[in-house]
Amino acid sequence: MNLPVTGSTAEELLAEVARLKEHDLPVRGGQVTAYVYDTGRLEVHEAATRAYVEMLEVNSLDPTAFPSVVEMERQVVGAVADLLGGGHGIFTSGGTESVMLAVKAARDLAGRERPEMVVPVTAHPAFHKAAHYLGVRVRPVPVDLGTYRARAADVEAALTADTVLVVASAPSYPQGVIDPVAEIAAVAAAAGVPCHVDACVGGWLLPWLREAGARVPPFDLSVPGVTSLSCDLHKFGYAPKGASVVLFADPAMRRAAYFASAAWPGYTVINATVQSSRSAGPLAGAWATLRALGREGYLELGRATLEAAAALREGIARVPGLRVLGEPDSALVSFASVGGEVDVFVLADEARARGWFLQPQLSYAGIPANLHVTVTGVTRAGVEAMLKVIAESAEAARLRGPVVLPEGLVELVAGLDLAALDDATFAELAASVGVDLRPGRGQPEMAVVNTVLDALPAAQREAVLVRFLSVLYG
Repeated sequence: MNLPVTGSTAEELLAEVARLKEHDLPVRGGQVTAYVYDTGRLEVHEAATRAYVEMLEVNSLDPTAFPSVVEMERQVVGAVADLLGGGHGIFTSGGTESVMLAVKAARDLAGRERPEMVVPVTAHPAFHKAAHYLGVRVRPVPVDLGTYRARAADVEAALTADTVLVVASAPSYPQGVIDPVAEIAAVAAAAGVPCHVDACVGGWLLPWLREAGARVPPFDLSVPGVTSLSCDLHKFGYAPKGASVVLFADPAMRRAAYFASAAWPGYTVINATVQSSRSAGPLAGAWATLRALGREGYLELGRATLEAAAALREGIARVPGLRVLGEPDSALVSFASVGGEVDVFVLADEARARGWFLQPQLSYAGIPANLHVTVTGVTRAGVEAMLKVIAESAEAARLRGPVVLPEGLVELVAGLDLAALDDATFAELAASVGVDLRPGRGQPEMAVVNTVLDALPAAQREAVLVRFLSVLYG
């Protein structure tokens, strides 16, 4: 953008925003089954938006300057702690930051020279990101390929004298199943190691599903041995993006998550989060959403979500060539092909052409490539329409057949020295196989991309993904 000589009016700017959003996926209505969470109640979103804007310019950096931030955070964190077994919390910008703070606290308290953490292969990559930033080694453990749950025995076998943290998920994102938290936490406690439960997705969902009649095993800070827990409010709390809470059983562990610096002649620096200056807008949006919905609102959404998830699992099981992976404990459902009958990546493109986004997941650690659906409060009204699209897209994918890559393409990509290619050359290479990422070329079908990625080892997938992102923003 060239900065204009004269300023634009608000009306002009909003018209330009509307133009820029023309090709975005919709954030309301349930046709996008990842990234966004919709209650179907516009008055709740309106209340959150107004509170967000009201606090937009308030800086959470210094709570003594803006006591409203302290009071709002105490209320929001208190509500999460009340629902999830107590504890002492911090409001953060999202699950990744919550995880980052939990890993930092565990690392700093342990004081190991070469810290490690034990992480199931189904745990969120936020733990790998935290490990990368904080200098912690990840020791991955497999999951049962029938249930997709981590096993306490595998966790125990992976413990070493350098282990500073053990991780369990409630639920893990890929298949929506809850790890055996009580067993894993007991193993960690016996070894004197903290145990973090990643309930970023499930923390503000599972209690309402339980109250609505679902069988939900204990997973929160009330479980002996669980020392910290993360819970995103911008997921099933339905708050605007930028809202999560990390809870610690021990206030000393929360203090270990903080950062303070007095080694300069400027203002006092004490941060509860990774960020310093940050808008209080997300906090206000979360605060307003919790109050606008209340217990009855969340319970109603829990019931609707439970019914929709059951209907979706049952409906997918009736589609020829598809099967649900595992027995999900939550509102996350993933499904794969039966015997390769349907290329799920082609199915995703067919669904996208019909106006629906189903999230592709690559094969890993023995788990096949699959498609993921996050069921939200609004899904119940549209679950039959979604199932119709899945069935139609599966049949269309069967007729098209699987992606056939040009001979030698995978080997070519695997052998590329990506560091030696500039972004323009990489973009040309992608375009040559039908994936044109250059501006103004429209939305490419992603089946080819996903098929290539699926054939590569994880490290090479990551290198290719970095280059795709660089081209998109280049």
